[in-house]
Amino acid sequence: MGEQQHVKFPQEIIDEYAALGVDLPALFSAGHLGTRMGVQILEAAPEKVVGTMPVEGNTQPYGLLHGGASAVLAENLGSVGSMLHGGSSRIAVGVDLNCTHHRGVRSGLVTGVATPVHRGRSTATYEIVISDEEGRRVCTARLTCLLRDARPGDEAHARPDGR
Repeated sequence: MGEQQHVKFPQEIIDEYAALGVDLPALFSAGHLGTRMGVQILEAAPEKVVGTMPVEGNTQPYGLLHGGASAVLAENLGSVGSMLHGGSSRIAVGVDLNCTHHRGVRSGLVTGVATPVHRGRSTATYEIVISDEEGRRVCTARLTCLLRDARPGDEAHARPDGR
């Protein structure tokens, strides 16, 4: 996810983090794993997170998109939504992820869209739909994150990946 300056954030979220001295667009990352897998976040808000990932380099021995790669994309997108929902004083920690794989993909780019199922005070649950370039559903995932207050020593509480 090297080039994050193109992520679209709602202005009020950028302002919230800026008030704390955090440049959210510069800070934003899905972590080292997301970078290795080519994950790109295109749009990020508590109501919707959109990202892409190439199939190439993320396949299993049969040449199909690896189910674990879909899980990585899903967890990144749902975690970002949960983090943004929780706000700058909360930490989103994934506690449950499930994925149903509907079809194989051998090439191209997959796109994931995370939308909230539940956004509460202590948990957030997102449904993530991953589709191929023809718009066919590849995977449906659901991620639940625990939202807890940031504590002293949680220097990376604004990061969805905990780095």
